[in-house]
Amino acid sequence: MAISREELEHVARLARLELTEEEIELFQVQLGAVLERARRIRNLPLDDLPPTAHPIDLTNVFRQDVVEPSPLPDQILENAPQREGDLFRVPRILEDSE
Repeated sequence: MAISREELEHVARLARLELTEEEIELFQVQLGAVLERARRIRNLPLDDLPPTAHPIDLTNVFRQDVVEPSPLPDQILENAPQREGDLFRVPRILEDSE
């Protein structure tokens, strides 16, 4: 399924893309191939297949939710480059606006 130059330029305009002549020619071929693949998929006989969220059956791989003690502030801040009491000290990134 080919896409016309006008359709491609319209899509580019909607996406606010400024394309060169080379890009228009390249994307016209590439987008045409994508649309052709979508057309072929749409024409597959899928009426007898149940809807699925994933092609492979998955099982829950989460660990058990077990309460564990939190580390102490000294352990957390052990490798901090700078600290102020029980807090991380970080460089100022905002300047005063006066």
